[in-house]
Amino acid sequence: MRFVTFEAAGAARLGLVEGGEVADLGARALINAIHAGAAGFEQAAKAATGSRLPLDGLTLLPVIPRPGKIICLGLNYAEHAAEGGREKPDYPNFFMRSATSLVGHGAPVVRPRVSEQLDFEAELAAVIGRTVPRHVKRASALDYVAGYSCFNDVSVRDYQRRTPQWTIGKNFDGTGPFGPVFVTADELPPGASGLAIASRLNGETMQSANTRDMIFPVDETIALLSDCMTLEAGDVLVMGTPAGVGFARKPPVWMKPGDRIEVEIEGIGLLVNPISAE
Repeated sequence: MRFVTFEAAGAARLGLVEGGEVADLGARALINAIHAGAAGFEQAAKAATGSRLPLDGLTLLPVIPRPGKIICLGLNYAEHAAEGGREKPDYPNFFMRSATSLVGHGAPVVRPRVSEQLDFEAELAAVIGRTVPRHVKRASALDYVAGYSCFNDVSVRDYQRRTPQWTIGKNFDGTGPFGPVFVTADELPPGASGLAIASRLNGETMQSANTRDMIFPVDETIALLSDCMTLEAGDVLVMGTPAGVGFARKPPVWMKPGDRIEVEIEGIGLLVNPISAE
């Protein structure tokens, strides 16, 4: 099943995507269906008896507007690590994003007034479906994934490099496109592996890879995180980006107001955002 979170009359609503239309499921939240597991998705689908709305006409929000935790992986594709002059990591480079950085499909990505170094990063997002026990085994880790979406881990590169930690450059307001749809895990290969992933800037392909190329796939990432913390339903794992980002190009390619950035993942969807100035 495929769901969207959209805005109507100033309120967030949940929708079930059916072809090019959305069945309005009312003022319920995707997180509630996720908490209820497979039964929650089935119940939501059964509630899809109301009006149908054209998907293209909706104002979409991040599929989960305020996740409890957004945990990101850096350097999770070997060629991306190499283009930044880094070695292939032997442990994930984890960092956190805040919910206030998120925007939905179609919403502007905001280039801040303090920097012109706005970069794109096409990424797979995995959404946790239920509490992951500590020290979970990799063999069962995917049992705790509810589904997947697209993410653009937009980065303000000069701020990212101002400190040894990447946090500040990854958390500017309006720099975390997340969507357009949430796809339940049963519709995709295990771990969403083997899917083409790409970014396009103004129609030109900048990144093109496959999710099987991740150094740390979803199941291993969950197992490693469970050694350290409790993952809960609705937490989001942003799984790293392939090679081809703007800072590594010669000359560097930065997104500017008026640009259009796309992130596409096979079987999941196409996330599109214009760039605006703060």
